[in-house]
Amino acid sequence: MAAVSRADRADDAALLAGLALDDPAVSAAFVRRFQSAVFGMAVSITRDAALAQDVSQEVFVRVWRAAGSYDLRRASVLTWLLTITRNAAIDAVRARRAEPTDDLVLDRLLHETLSSAPDLEESAVHRLETEQAIRRLHRIAPEQARAVVLAVVGGCTAAEVSRREQIPLGTAKTRIRTGLRRLRGEMAVDRD
Repeated sequence: MAAVSRADRADDAALLAGLALDDPAVSAAFVRRFQSAVFGMAVSITRDAALAQDVSQEVFVRVWRAAGSYDLRRASVLTWLLTITRNAAIDAVRARRAEPTDDLVLDRLLHETLSSAPDLEESAVHRLETEQAIRRLHRIAPEQARAVVLAVVGGCTAAEVSRREQIPLGTAKTRIRTGLRRLRGEMAVDRD
């Protein structure tokens, strides 16, 4: 995949600025540009299309409310939007489940993410992104990869990762943070 150009980032930021001004045409263009990415991430976390639609709608409402606070220097619009999506999807999954995910479900999630190929029914772009993410996970230390998968895909808090992996809370936080940094570095290498 090609890296996002500065012009694309500026266009995205301009759309977001129009969203903040309540311009209906720009708002529609903003949603059209990002709806598939938002829905794709939401469905990959919730594993429920109906819930993912609700999450996607909530994300665009949150983005509309927070559009004025966006800072282009901190992250691209897509990164910012997907961070909001991830958090909203995890919140929705946590709200839906009556009790924490059991170890068997997390074990299956870890195994599927770290060892299996993506589902062939997924769209080609999503499948390619999934395959790239799995390759990147295999390039970092296994304990960091497990912590990242548990936190990002499994929706576990650092405390839950700590308890599940039987490590101190500080170690869990470090593994998640370091793993995410290394994955970001792997993404930069792949772009070059």
